[in-house]
Amino acid sequence: MSDPAPPPERPAEAGTLERTLRGARAAGRNLLVPYVTGGLGADWPDVVRAVAAAGADAIEIGIPFSDPVMDGPTIQAASERALAQGATPVAILDQLASLDAGVPLAVMTYYNLVFRAGHQRFAESLAAAGVSAAILPDLPLDEAGPWCVAADAGGVETVLLAAPTGSDERLRRICRRSRGFVYGVGLLGVTGERADLAATATTIARRLKGLTDLPVLVGIGVSNAAQAAAVSREADGVVVGSALVRRVLEGGGPEAAHAFVAELRAGLDGR
Repeated sequence: MSDPAPPPERPAEAGTLERTLRGARAAGRNLLVPYVTGGLGADWPDVVRAVAAAGADAIEIGIPFSDPVMDGPTIQAASERALAQGATPVAILDQLASLDAGVPLAVMTYYNLVFRAGHQRFAESLAAAGVSAAILPDLPLDEAGPWCVAADAGGVETVLLAAPTGSDERLRRICRRSRGFVYGVGLLGVTGERADLAATATTIARRLKGLTDLPVLVGIGVSNAAQAAAVSREADGVVVGSALVRRVLEGGGPEAAHAFVAELRAGLDGR
């Protein structure tokens, strides 16, 4: 871990992800960012294309890590299977470089992989693969400086997470520095499907919307179309991971992924 260093000011110019999401929001659309585990099966690039075709506004690509502290059983199982099948950051980015999904891509992974590769090298590798943004859930705001410097220089937007336990002052600082969108954490806990939507999901959305004009998306614990629609009455949209990845783990492939994201899209569109 690098020495603690707060991040520099956010660049004035919005990146590809933020421009795309702001444009969709301005057109009256509720935003949808599904999560796909990179390297999960030989057909994972087809899953990404299917998700995009079903109505995703952007897609989060998970780079598997052996100790994913934020992820619950479903994403952990997906990561373990992908790693067992030989997934590596380099291999995943190589495949992304030739994958034209038609929507912005954001990589979600853990800081250990960034530190090991080196900030500048990792940022440059994302940009070379056509990735617009990065989400590093275990890198706190107060220690994100060196990474943000490299990411900004490489044209990579850093999406920051905002926890429901954060003070207004801390949430304000996170909103000021986040790029692309600000990721509202829907509940305290790891990723995973929940039968009921946590009250904190709408509360954090409302708090963040009061602090920033940046697109506000809420993830963790958003599991179906009804929950996505409920969250989007307060937020600008949602991130949905485990419910989608479970369908892929169960063998549904691109077809099941497309059908599920189409359900989410319909729910967000009020159809």
